[in-house]
Amino acid sequence: MERQAQLRAQKVSEARKRTAIIGACVVAVAAIVVGTVAAWPSSKHTTASADTASSSASAAASPSAAKANYTITPKKNEGSWKTEPAMTIDTSANYTAKINLGQGAVTLKLDAAAAPHTVNSFVFLANQHFFDGVYCHRLTTSGIYVLQCGDPTGTGSGGPGYSFKDENLTASSIKGGTYPAGTVAMANSGANTNGSQFFLVYKDSPLPANYTPFGTITGGLDVLNAIAAKGSDSSNGAGDGKPVDPVIMNTVTATKN
Repeated sequence: MERQAQLRAQKVSEARKRTAIIGACVVAVAAIVVGTVAAWPSSKHTTASADTASSSASAAASPSAAKANYTITPKKNEGSWKTEPAMTIDTSANYTAKINLGQGAVTLKLDAAAAPHTVNSFVFLANQHFFDGVYCHRLTTSGIYVLQCGDPTGTGSGGPGYSFKDENLTASSIKGGTYPAGTVAMANSGANTNGSQFFLVYKDSPLPANYTPFGTITGGLDVLNAIAAKGSDSSNGAGDGKPVDPVIMNTVTATKN
């Protein structure tokens, strides 16, 4: 098992620059399977661990042998900004967002007070229509349960051109090594490397508290679970790869309430 993990890590490290959304996560009380769960705009690569029971339970719902018969069309706005946008949000106000996928809408409540830089960046990019027409390029259905979006290239290596610091890593909701279903968090390639890639947690997922949680899903978990039920193409390992059916953010809007 360890040798297989080493070979997989070597294969991924030789690929193009990538941003990890998942860091090392050890479940000490159970047998461990190791899979690459990353978003990757950097050469850094880490692996996620989950217990065998969780992985086996998800496998039945994931037709991982299916193929994703489509090509992701990259957008041309990758790397459009070189510095983090100036703070323009009101950190005492409530912000919501709506992601209109082809499969249905996912609505979010953004936590501007706990993650001001993250929410400010997300609102900025939404207002710039940065996310519109961007594919959600990665789906994991084994060990951890997330849909990852926000890379305009669709390769896992893209971003807005700037990065910003981690926030809210001591949130009570992610203590104990679990990101609960309904969490919205940032992908990264290490400390303070956030950009535009984020992930939507549709089922409780064992992860270290390294990924800035900046909101919660208030509607559309059924949409995400329906996407997950159709599975990934397992191009990054069992239950980890491009969604079998294309998932496109047709529009993303963010509103101050």
